Amino acid sequence: METVTFKGTPCHTYGVMPSVGEDAPCFHLTGKDLAEVQCHDFVGQRVVLNIFPSLDTEVCARSVRRFNEEASKIENAKVICVSMDLPFAMNRFCTTEGIEDVIVASAFRSPLFGQKYGVQLCDGPLAGLLARAVVIIDVDRKVIYRELVSEITNEPDYDAALRVLRGEY
Repeated sequence: METVTFKGTPCHTYGVMPSVGEDAPCFHLTGKDLAEVQCHDFVGQRVVLNIFPSLDTEVCARSVRRFNEEASKIENAKVICVSMDLPFAMNRFCTTEGIEDVIVASAFRSPLFGQKYGVQLCDGPLAGLLARAVVIIDVDRKVIYRELVSEITNEPDYDAALRVLRGEY
């Protein structure tokens, strides 16, 4: 169990985030076109999991925009933005915002995703949604970076994540 806060109120997650050096849990998510987005789709690539509660909040939307802006600049890297939002809402957001360089994927059919990654909130006002986190997985499916943002209303440390993704760590 991990502990984060939402506007200062403690919230807990099911499970614990994988540590740096561990094998990344495989995932099965649903893309904006309702097709499956699976860990096996990204063999040989570095993957950034940008995890957040909902695209309907400005902080979450900013994280998608920021990773979209940076994604096209980094070779052999894919960014998957994961929330419990329905694929239809994700598609609408990407179309409206001109988001083209990240993959959006919903965990609405995959409750084990949030538990395996230790990010599904089990109490507090956002119970059932995902906490804000960034996990970077290398080409060998090892976790090379993890950040569980301690206050859900804050943005992740983009610079630290991008340094690791660029191999500058």
